[in-house]
Amino acid sequence: MWNQLHETSPTVTGAPSSQKSFWTEHPRPSLLHRSLHERPLLATGSSGLKITLEDGSQVLDACGGAAVASIGHGCQEVLAAIAEQAQSISYVHTATYTTASAEKLADILVGNRPGGISKAFFVGSGSEAVDGAMKLARQYFYEKGDLGRKHFIARKQAYHGNTFGSMSLSSNLSRLKPYQGILLPNVSHVSPCYRYQYQSQDETTEDYIARLATELDSEFQRVGANTVIAFIAETVVGATCGCVTPEPGYLAAMQAVCRKHGALFILDEIMCGMGRTGTMFAWEQERDGDGKPVVPDIMTIGKGLGGGYGPISGILVHQKVVDVLDCGSGSFNHGHTFQAHPVSCAAALAVQRIIRRHDLLGNCVKMGLILERCLRERLGDKEHVGDIRGRGLFYAVEFVQDRGEKRPWEPKQQFGLLVQKEALKLGVAVYPGTGTVDGIRGDHILIAPPLTVKENEIRHIVEVVAEAYKIAVELLTRAIPQ
Repeated sequence: MWNQLHETSPTVTGAPSSQKSFWTEHPRPSLLHRSLHERPLLATGSSGLKITLEDGSQVLDACGGAAVASIGHGCQEVLAAIAEQAQSISYVHTATYTTASAEKLADILVGNRPGGISKAFFVGSGSEAVDGAMKLARQYFYEKGDLGRKHFIARKQAYHGNTFGSMSLSSNLSRLKPYQGILLPNVSHVSPCYRYQYQSQDETTEDYIARLATELDSEFQRVGANTVIAFIAETVVGATCGCVTPEPGYLAAMQAVCRKHGALFILDEIMCGMGRTGTMFAWEQERDGDGKPVVPDIMTIGKGLGGGYGPISGILVHQKVVDVLDCGSGSFNHGHTFQAHPVSCAAALAVQRIIRRHDLLGNCVKMGLILERCLRERLGDKEHVGDIRGRGLFYAVEFVQDRGEKRPWEPKQQFGLLVQKEALKLGVAVYPGTGTVDGIRGDHILIAPPLTVKENEIRHIVEVVAEAYKIAVELLTRAIPQ
C-alpha cells in the first residue's frame, strides 16, 4: 500500500540545537522572498506528510504546500525516476527532440482520449499553462479565419495565474491592484457560482443557475457574441474563495451558452484537478441534462500533476481544436525553452503511476468523506464558521464575524491568516485566504493534504484547526471592544 512509499526514505533530523540559526548567519538574504519583512521557516527535510525545520521540529503538511504534494514528500520511487532521467537526458529542445518521459506522460493522461481530449502540452507553471491556453484558443479561431474573436470572459473571485495574460483573467484584487491600467483590455468578468454568499434565499438551485447563465449570455451580447474567444472558469474554485464547488448543472449551462455563440469552453484545473477532488479530472463529476460529462475544449492542469517533485503544468486539448490546427498551419504557434522538460516529465510520470497503482483516487474519496465529517462535527456549529465546503481532499472553511448575516470579519483583522498562524504553531500547515467574498472582505483556510493521508492524520489535522480557531477567536475577542 501507499504507506510504504516513504518507508525507505532516510531519517530526517533538524540542525543540532548547538548550531546557530540559518538566519543568524545570513541576516541579509540575497533571495527575494515573498515578504521583505518576515523570514520564512527554513525547511531542511521532508518525508510523507511531514516537513522538518532547522531546529528539528516537524510540521504536518495539511495543504500540500498549495494543493501540490499529491503523494506526499520524499517518495523514493519518484526520486529514483528523477535521477535516472537526469543521468540519461537532462535537457533537449523540443523544436528538434522529444523524450520517452514526455511521451509516456502524455499517454497516461490523454492516451485513452477522455471525453475526446487527445493532446497534452507541458510547461513549467500554471500561469504558463493558462497563457498557452489563451493563445491556443485564439489560434483556433485564427486558423478558421474568424479573426474578429479577441475577447475572453472569466469570472469574479477567480484566480488563473500571475503572468499578464493569466492575471488579466483573474480577479484577485490585491494581486491586481499595482497593475491596473496595463492588464489586457479584452477581458470581462461575470459572477461566480458561489451559493453561500450569492444565491438569494428565495432562489432554487435551478433559478440560480438560470440567472448565472442569463448573465453570461448577456455579457456575450454586450461585448459582441462573435468577438468572444472563450469563457474560462475553475471547475472547483481554488484559493481565491476557497474550494467552491459548482452547483449541479451550472457548468453544463455555461457550456451551452458558449456553444450557442460559437465560443470555446475552457476549464482551469491547475489546483482542483489531477485527482484532488476524487476523479482524475474534476469535470468528470459534472453532468449535462443527458447525464454526460461536461468536457472542456481546452483545460489546464498543474500542481498535483508532478506532486511538487518538478515544476510542471500542462494544457490538455480536445480533438476538435487539434483538427482545426491540423487542417490549417499544422502546428501550435507557441513554445517555451523548458517545455516538456525531461526531468519534470519523468517526475510527473512516476507520480501519476503511483496514484494509479495504489488507487489514491479511491483513498481521496474515502478520506475526503472523513475530512468533511470531522470538519462539520468539530466546526460546523461554531459562531464564526460560515460555510464548510469542498470535494475529495479539497476543503475550505469560510469564517464570518456574524453567522446570521454571513458578514465577514474586517480585512484588517486577518482572521483566516490568524487561524493559519496558530495552526502552524501547533505543528499543522493549512493554506489561508483573504478577500474570499469580493476580493477585499472575507477569510477562509484551505485544507488539501496529500492523497496518501490516513484517517488518524485527518483527525489530528481537524483537531488542530479547531484549536487554532478557538485561539484566534479568543485573541480577536480580547482585541475588539465589546
